[in-house]
Amino acid sequence: MSIACSREGLARARSFTRDTLGGWSLHQCGEDAALVMTELAANAVLHAASRCPGEPDVRLEFRLEPAHLLLTVTDPDDRPPVRQPPGADADLEEHGRGLRIVDALSEAWGRFPAVPAGKTVWARLSTRPPT
Repeated sequence: MSIACSREGLARARSFTRDTLGGWSLHQCGEDAALVMTELAANAVLHAASRCPGEPDVRLEFRLEPAHLLLTVTDPDDRPPVRQPPGADADLEEHGRGLRIVDALSEAWGRFPAVPAGKTVWARLSTRPPT
């Protein structure tokens, strides 16, 4: 799915995530996945797409693997995502927490180059029910 670089696009990313996981009967990871997808999409919209005005959309994808869900967000910017270290007032920070949230909720995350340009940022979440 492609989303526009707007608040409406981010709302569509959350809905797309919840609807897809509901259709796959993965309700147990729906909220975490929706938050991770929204954070990855928000980073792409805020940082990457704003630098590449000729490429207004960000592409979202899911891949269901045995015991895992892979979320990907592809944008037109080649620059890697940067995880900001927490500041002195980390609890009060309004910006810069997105990749720390992704790191906390996912088993792993990273990026790889997109073809012909840009990057894909991915996060892997467990689909196993909590014990």
